[in-house]
Amino acid sequence: MSSALERLKNLTNKISSYETTRQDNMKILEGLYEKLYLDEKLENFSDLFNFKAINLSGASLLDENLGEIKKGKYLQILAISYDKNATKKSQNISLGYFGKADKVEVGLKNNIVEFIIRYRFEKSFMSLENYYEMLGNFKKDE
Repeated sequence: MSSALERLKNLTNKISSYETTRQDNMKILEGLYEKLYLDEKLENFSDLFNFKAINLSGASLLDENLGEIKKGKYLQILAISYDKNATKKSQNISLGYFGKADKVEVGLKNNIVEFIIRYRFEKSFMSLENYYEMLGNFKKDE
């Protein structure tokens, strides 16, 4: 019984930690949204989450070389919208253009990379919540 109680405590602590991290992440993400002047392209912060995804060109988002500049590329934040009824289903929208990647100040580049990672962190929670709700459609009566 104490083993089950211990597992429950560990799970509760982990969930609590995720929720605290998520709340902190949203505050920092909104600050980066303003700092990077993304509000000039997208008036409402919450509208960020209407996009299917947000990508980055000009720098790596891979764990092993996070933020590494891609030579000859331009640093740009790209939002991907999706409309299943449109002729062209997905569309890239530039939220921020920062020039040649190798000319961008390191601090700015780091803020851009951090913004993308923080966005994806929150977006993953939103997807998880959506799938959790969808699973409710499969509950069987006992």
